[in-house]
Amino acid sequence: MKVEEIEGFFKSLQDNICRSIEETDGTGKFKEDLWEHHSGGGGRTRLIQHGSVLEKGGVNFSKVQGEVHPRLRQQMNLSENDDFHFTATGVSIVMHPYNPHVPIIHMNVRYFELSNGTCWFGGGIDLTPHYINEADAAFFHNYLKRSCDKHHIDFYPKFKTWADDYFFIQHRNETRGVGGIFFDYLKPDDAGNGNGLSKEALFAFVKEVGESFAPIYTTLMQNHRDEPFTEEQKQWQFLRRGRYVEFNLVWDRGTKFGLETNGRTESILMSLPPQANWEYNFEPEPGSPEAKTLEALKKGLNWAS
Repeated sequence: MKVEEIEGFFKSLQDNICRSIEETDGTGKFKEDLWEHHSGGGGRTRLIQHGSVLEKGGVNFSKVQGEVHPRLRQQMNLSENDDFHFTATGVSIVMHPYNPHVPIIHMNVRYFELSNGTCWFGGGIDLTPHYINEADAAFFHNYLKRSCDKHHIDFYPKFKTWADDYFFIQHRNETRGVGGIFFDYLKPDDAGNGNGLSKEALFAFVKEVGESFAPIYTTLMQNHRDEPFTEEQKQWQFLRRGRYVEFNLVWDRGTKFGLETNGRTESILMSLPPQANWEYNFEPEPGSPEAKTLEALKKGLNWAS
């Protein structure tokens, strides 16, 4: 399997997701921005703004090539003198809706290959509701569990725990949302994270994750797009967006690595909402929906049946 086959799937995935989101939103249209990377390759950033459901959303495709950055060499235990080059390709998505009852969602699926033949898949998908809706969380996690179980029975519990640990705002001691799945370094025929599966089998799993995005999120968009909301609920949404920004800028590995290695800033910061607020020492009323949401931002909650 060549990288061109994986790249082709990611491009078609971007096309299909954009089409589904536009159809469900009803009025918003994606605008495409083509760009080139300084070390080789480039990508297609697609942004939707001011739609009927989505205030801002991005679906990015990239394929970047170049010499392995010194920081990445350290992470991968590569020698400073080794002449390693890489190819990285993938799709990254974040959606920020108008309505506080429609959740934020993020997905990333990616493939990384070194010139020495070492390669792996990574990715994940997680849901960040402004107000936690238990039915939505159950729908989301059960969909992911079914998708994971088709490929390996250990994937969902392993990657769900990984997501709980990864999407955690340490300085707030709370999860970013209701989690999802997160995985990295799925190497072919390796007994580690990929449970010994072949490259073809791991690619099939990554395809499954990528293709789960549109049916999951269009369902949530349709279910909540017309729910009424108050100005107080809108202000709460802005506060929750603030927590999203804090995670992405302080803890997210991809954002930090992209900025530190001179990546394309506009595409990297596409994940940030159009507006977010911070209020000093805000505490919701005890027993309120806002308080109940904060109480449920914990690791280890079992949303799937």
